[in-house]
Amino acid sequence: MTKSQLIRLLAKQSGAPVQDSSKVVRIFFDSIKGALQKGDKVEIRGFGSFILKKYGGYTGRNPRTGESVRVGKKKLPIFKPGKELRERINDSKETVEIKKQVRKNAK
Repeated sequence: MTKSQLIRLLAKQSGAPVQDSSKVVRIFFDSIKGALQKGDKVEIRGFGSFILKKYGGYTGRNPRTGESVRVGKKKLPIFKPGKELRERINDSKETVEIKKQVRKNAK
């Protein structure tokens, strides 16, 4: 799914104009980017979390020449899927329904 597909889907499901849906999606992603730039963790319950992983500098090799190259420090955004998202992706509908029934009956 692309960003423009997400915007159109949001507009369709909410009944909002595409311009408003575009603004909502842009604000959502800009908020995540801003939080990560500040070094904050972004956690969306039931979906997952975004964190920054910091890597120290190291000496690498240029694969073409074999020459040593200094690689500087860097930060990479990492997405960790939440439990509900993992279950939804990995389990069939039948399995999810059975687990819900088991939980419901256990109460």
